[in-house]
Parts: sequence; structure tokens; C-alpha cells
Amino acid sequence: MDLNEWFEKGMSPEEYINSMTKNKEEMLSIYHQFSLSQQDKSRLEELKPQQLRAMVLSEDWCGDAMLNNPILLRIAEAAGMEVRFLLRDQNLELMDQYLTNGTSRAIPIFIFINQDGSEKSKWGPRAPEMQKLVDQGRAALPDKDDPDFQNQQIQLYKRLGKAYQTDPAIWQTVAASVMSKLFR
Repeated sequence: MDLNEWFEKGMSPEEYINSMTKNKEEMLSIYHQFSLSQQDKSRLEELKPQQLRAMVLSEDWCGDAMLNNPILLRIAEAAGMEVRFLLRDQNLELMDQYLTNGTSRAIPIFIFINQDGSEKSKWGPRAPEMQKLVDQGRAALPDKDDPDFQNQQIQLYKRLGKAYQTDPAIWQTVAASVMSKLFR
């Protein structure tokens, strides 16, 4: 299947959001609170003639998708970009073409294509600064054999999830990272 066919198979943002059973309110909260700067909006406006489109490999249970997807939607609005969502677990043939580090089905993955269906760029699953934050948190966890490992890991992800939902600096970091892929 070519990328245009995958795009046509995808759900609209509305269909994806309406199908969500996890993290829906949290994702919508970020979407409603986040806004691009006027400078970013003007810059993204320059992309409109390219008629780019975005495919998002995602799942509603994913905390990174909760953070990144609403920011992509704001970017897409400013750039006049149509967005389609594909559930990772139902589209492994496509997902396996976009593995993180060649091995991991980490999401979300944003695939930016032109009208011919050629890939312009891809992004995901995290902004490098966010990956560093996650890596630091994981490094502070006890060994996996430690009886408290699972509890501490759960607490780490809860702290990250709260920061994802409330920290505008994180949202701006993600937006800058995604935009860097659009202006290559």
C-alpha cells in the first residue's frame, strides 16, 4: 500500500477523538490550552502552498500521543494540513516501516506527505528534549528486580503525565520539534 492509500484509510481527527476511550479529556485539555505564537502561525502559513498532509500512528492509551497529537493538530490548522489517524495496533504493516531505533513500535509517529504521497519528513515518538527527560527519570528508577521498581515506574509516568498536561513550556518544546521537521 502506498502512503496515499494509507492516508485515505485513516480516521479524521474528529473520528479519532470520538473513538477514544482513554486520555480523551486530557488530550482535549492540552488542545484547548495550547496555542502557537503569532510568529509560528505566520511561519506555518508559508507551508500552505505545499498542501502537506499528516498521518499519525497512534493509540489513545499512549501518554506521548496525549501530549503530541493535540500540538500536531494546532500546527496542522495553521499550515492548512489535513490529518488522518491510524491505530498502531491495527496497522502494523505501516508501523513496522517507522520503528524507533529499528526495533520499537513507539508512538505517536507523524508522517508528513505531499499530494503525490511522497514522504517529506517524519517525526516521533518524542521531542529530543522530552526523550532526555524520560531517560533521566528512568535512570533514577531502581533495578527491575527491585520489589519497588513497578511502583516507582508508575509514579514516574504519573508525574510525566501531569507535566505533559499542565506545562506550557513542554508544549512549546514539542511544537518547535515538530516544526523543525516541516521546515527542513
